[in-house]
Amino acid sequence: MNTGKNCFFSVTRLILIPQKQSAVVFLSVFLKNRFWSIDNDPPPFPTNSSNRAFIDLILKHSEEDVKIWPHRYEYRLRITLGPGGDLMLTSRIRNMNTDGKPFSFTFAYHTYFAVTDISEVRVEGLETLDYLDNLKNRERFTEQGDAITFESEIDRVYLSTPTKIAILDHERKRTFVLRKDGLPDAVVWNPWDKKAKAMPDFGDDEFKRMLCVEAACIEKPITLKPGEEWKGRQELSAVPSSYCSGQLDPRRALQSG
Repeated sequence: MNTGKNCFFSVTRLILIPQKQSAVVFLSVFLKNRFWSIDNDPPPFPTNSSNRAFIDLILKHSEEDVKIWPHRYEYRLRITLGPGGDLMLTSRIRNMNTDGKPFSFTFAYHTYFAVTDISEVRVEGLETLDYLDNLKNRERFTEQGDAITFESEIDRVYLSTPTKIAILDHERKRTFVLRKDGLPDAVVWNPWDKKAKAMPDFGDDEFKRMLCVEAACIEKPITLKPGEEWKGRQELSAVPSSYCSGQLDPRRALQSG
């Protein structure tokens, strides 16, 4: 992983669940290693793409896929870049089964934000919410702080989250704004030092300069009958932060747009 000077980058993490719920097939690496095709005839998208550059991609099941997960799907992804650098990802997943069987899945945009110093970062918009702590066997807790700050490893799924979340980078005086639709949950993750050293594709000190905040649908899996389609959207932007009373003020970012 090398964030360099980029503000953020994102990949899709899709977890497909067999109907009997006896096991979970994790296909995130599988999807990332697939070749997507350019979709030359996409259906109308609900988002306004005027004055924006965009590309439509499509991923369909193959016969090899069916051996791993016995369902047929169609995944359409529109990647949109605004004139100010805003990045929008719009996903549409359709059940293409011809045998009448539904399928279920959970979903997350695996988004890494480049930050100056993780110890000087705050996440706002998730206060007072319940979360599942993956470091404690997904035990449920309620967020007690007025913001999320970072002093050790964190791996949480916040539930029933708002449509806007702010990630405040104190040193750079920059706020990332994450807007989302169709994705009620949010994952917050940083591996910290010990886990970072154990990850082969992660630099020993890179945990200090990154934070993962994912728009997600995890607590309640999405179920599609044949012919049904699910839609989800995430938009990322970076705006200057104002500084007041010793802490960054994200109110303009959360209230705008």
